[in-house]
This record gives sequence, C-alpha cells and structure tokens, in this order.
Amino acid sequence: MTKIAEQTVTILNKMGLHARPASQLAQLALQFKADITVHQGDKQADAASVLGLMMLESRQGKTVRVVASGDDAEAALQAVVDLISHKFNEDV
Repeated sequence: MTKIAEQTVTILNKMGLHARPASQLAQLALQFKADITVHQGDKQADAASVLGLMMLESRQGKTVRVVASGDDAEAALQAVVDLISHKFNEDV
C-alpha cells in the first residue's frame, strides 16, 4: 500500500514562491522517491517542476498543502515543510 503524508504550511518568505525558491524546492523534491505535489486553492503542481511551482503564484502569507506519496513520503514531506518554514533559507 502506498504511503501518503500531507501537511498545510504558510509561505513565509518575503517574495513568495519565485524562481529561486521554486528551484530549491524542485531540487529537494528530486532527492526523494515519493511523488510530491503542492496545492494552493484549485491549482496544483508537481514539486519537481520549477515552472509548475511558479504558476501557483504563491505569495507571502498564502497557505499551501503539500502531499507526498511513496515509500519515503514522510521524510519527503518533512523536508519540504522544513524548507518552506525556514523561508527557503532567505534572510529577508
């Protein structure tokens, strides 16, 4: 049976999910076997797709739901939530 993990998290970094954080998230997603999807409202994107993530237009203060499915779903989810929660390592 496929493991599924999900969590809602708020975009905290000042510029939202622009090119650099989207690239960071996509690179992180590719490190896991799990399929990771980011949902915002009625839109969703594969976390491994920079363009897809940018098309979500997630700005500071927006809430996204991260869903991971696969053998390492819990670890993948935690890594993505940590990245978002730590403002994509931006100091501003």
